[in-house]
Amino acid sequence: MPQKAGTLDSQQKTTSRRPAGTLYRGNTGMWSWVLHRITGVAIFFFLLVHILDTALVRVSPEAYNAVIGQYQTPIMGLGEVALVGAIVFHAFNGLRIILIDFWNAKYQRVLFYVVIGLWVVTMLGFVPRHLINVFSH
Repeated sequence: MPQKAGTLDSQQKTTSRRPAGTLYRGNTGMWSWVLHRITGVAIFFFLLVHILDTALVRVSPEAYNAVIGQYQTPIMGLGEVALVGAIVFHAFNGLRIILIDFWNAKYQRVLFYVVIGLWVVTMLGFVPRHLINVFSH
C-alpha cells in the first residue's frame, strides 16, 4: 500500500531522531528565535503604551501628570530594567542575525553565546546604577 505524503510509518516513528513532522531540531537557534520574538513583541507593546501615555498631554495635562507619577515607582523602575534588557538583547541578537545572513551560519552557536555575553556585560553595567537611582528617591 503506498504511503501518503506527510505521514510516517511505524519504523520511521521509532528510529527518527528529530520530531515527527518537522526538520527543526531546536538548539541555540530555537532559543535565539524565541527570545528575539518575545523581546520584539514586548518592545512593540512598550512603544504602543508610550505613544498613548505621551498623547495624554494633549488631552489632559492632569491625566498625563498622574500617569507619569505612577511611572516613578520602584515597580516601574524594575520594569525599566526588563525593558532595557529586552532592547539590549533584541539589538545584539539582531546584529547576530545580520552576521549569520551575510557571513556564515556555521558560527550561529558561537555568536549566540557572544550575544549572551555582551548582554550580561551591558546589563551588569546598567542595572546597579539604575537601581541605585530608583531606590534612592
